[in-house]
Amino acid sequence: MRDLWTLRGFVWRFRWKYVVGILSIVITDLSQLAIPWTLGRLTDDLNNGFGTSSLIWTYIGWIFLASVGIFIFRYLWRVMIFGVARTLEYELRNKLFTHYQKLSPHWYSKQKTGDLMAHATNDLQAIRFTFGGGMVIMIDTLVLFSLTILIMVVTIDWKLTLIGMLPLPVMAFIAISFGSKIYDRFRDAQEAFSGLTDRVQENISGMRVVKAFAQEEEQERRFAEMNAFNFMRNMRMAKLQAFFNPLVQWVTGVSYLLVLSFGGILVIRNQISIGDFVAFNAYLGLLIGPIMGIGWMINIFQRGAASMSRINEILNTPPDIQDSPSVLPVSKLNGSIRIESLTFRYPGSKEAALQDITMDIQQGQTVALIGKTGSGKSTLVQLLVRMYDVKEGSVHIDGNAIQDIPLAVLRRDIGMVPQENFLFSETIRDNIAFGLDRTSERDVVQAAEDAQVRDNIEDFPQQYDTMLGERGVTLSGGQKQRLSIARALIKHPPILVLDDSLSAVDTKTEEALLERLKQKRQGLTTIMIAHRVSTVQHADQIIVMDEGRIIEQGTHEQLLQHNGVYRNLYEKQQLEEQISGEI
Repeated sequence: MRDLWTLRGFVWRFRWKYVVGILSIVITDLSQLAIPWTLGRLTDDLNNGFGTSSLIWTYIGWIFLASVGIFIFRYLWRVMIFGVARTLEYELRNKLFTHYQKLSPHWYSKQKTGDLMAHATNDLQAIRFTFGGGMVIMIDTLVLFSLTILIMVVTIDWKLTLIGMLPLPVMAFIAISFGSKIYDRFRDAQEAFSGLTDRVQENISGMRVVKAFAQEEEQERRFAEMNAFNFMRNMRMAKLQAFFNPLVQWVTGVSYLLVLSFGGILVIRNQISIGDFVAFNAYLGLLIGPIMGIGWMINIFQRGAASMSRINEILNTPPDIQDSPSVLPVSKLNGSIRIESLTFRYPGSKEAALQDITMDIQQGQTVALIGKTGSGKSTLVQLLVRMYDVKEGSVHIDGNAIQDIPLAVLRRDIGMVPQENFLFSETIRDNIAFGLDRTSERDVVQAAEDAQVRDNIEDFPQQYDTMLGERGVTLSGGQKQRLSIARALIKHPPILVLDDSLSAVDTKTEEALLERLKQKRQGLTTIMIAHRVSTVQHADQIIVMDEGRIIEQGTHEQLLQHNGVYRNLYEKQQLEEQISGEI
């Protein structure tokens, strides 16, 4: 239960609501206990010939008042305790999502989306039920059980009470034996559900690929296997519960059998009255709930502990990337970048993705990175926004070590257009304005025009109010790229990074977009990654990379004077364009 103990601070914060809820449960239980006592007294009075209409109506009145008390205070404890449990679920879900935002890309590369979704749904629901229904069952069991036993001992017969309680040690043994098994099997069931969720999520997201390769039947087969595994894990849990609950009921039945046998003998011997015997059986009936509650309580708390254990594994994972203790009070970036002797390896990799990189980028320069796939271009720009931390060498922006710049400032002032153009299932307007808290319609339209996508947007029936499908599936590749560029341009960032963001754009649109960037980005730093020489030839500085190293550096004219990689690439692309034009 140490996993649930981590929530003690929350329970303490809402202690007064729990106190009111607990008192309401106590009053409800006392009202319930008053009904058997009243029935016992009524039975004795009738048996002794004291029954009158007035007396009967008096007893009915007491029973009615007790039922009203049960109604009022049961409503009150439900509002208090279940309300706190809902608040716990709300706060935990916010806390989990906030922590998701802080974790690094490296951590996400080892996780499955379906598993993370299951944590935010099923696991949190199990925890909520533990601190709602589970807490009520625990309190109700303790209070009603203790008070009932006390009343049975004081008002009826201690020997009969002792006989009725004989099966309880058996109950304790069953509870201890089943507790750990319930925990393990529920955790297994939750993990199986996570795998199933991940399979569904991947297939829905990749439905176009599935259909393009006619893999519907194969995916159905794989899903059926995952579903069967999930079914098997849940059936193991259900079978355990199916055995556990009737076992608890059997123990209760044994208590009834012992009481009926021994209690009947006591009535025959006139050691207790018939009214006491009727009341005792009513009390024993009330005990069925608490005795069953012990089983349910163990079940619920073990489920909650298993789910909280899974949640804690994530919450206890520290973010790889966070502000350092020596963070400086930097409020804005200007745009000068100095990289010196930088060598970088991805976590878990022995080979260096970047080796001995040194470069200077002055504020206001346009710098282009070019090279074949896998040469380290994207890795280099990812280090600028601290998707990973630099271990060997240094990166300085405006003279400050990148680790000493607040993350919020760093990522706000560097506009990043990644290779993978991720668009949200929102309107076009919301996607363009994503990086800003507030923006005007004029700014949105201007950003779209700068990114050469305004005409495409205004061709849609709903224009900027057009809802996009998941990941922008309703748009073409070029439209998605230009919307991503507009999303970065609207921020007017001091540093703009375009990571191969024009690959799906035709040559005419590319030229218009580059010309607009040249006008709009004067005095601001721009870093472009591209494969086409036509994209980068107007840059102030072109850096050619290969296998994680800088092999050539200079302007377009300077690099053409050398018989190197850049010149060969330029001549090859010129020849391809010439052949394409002739065709």
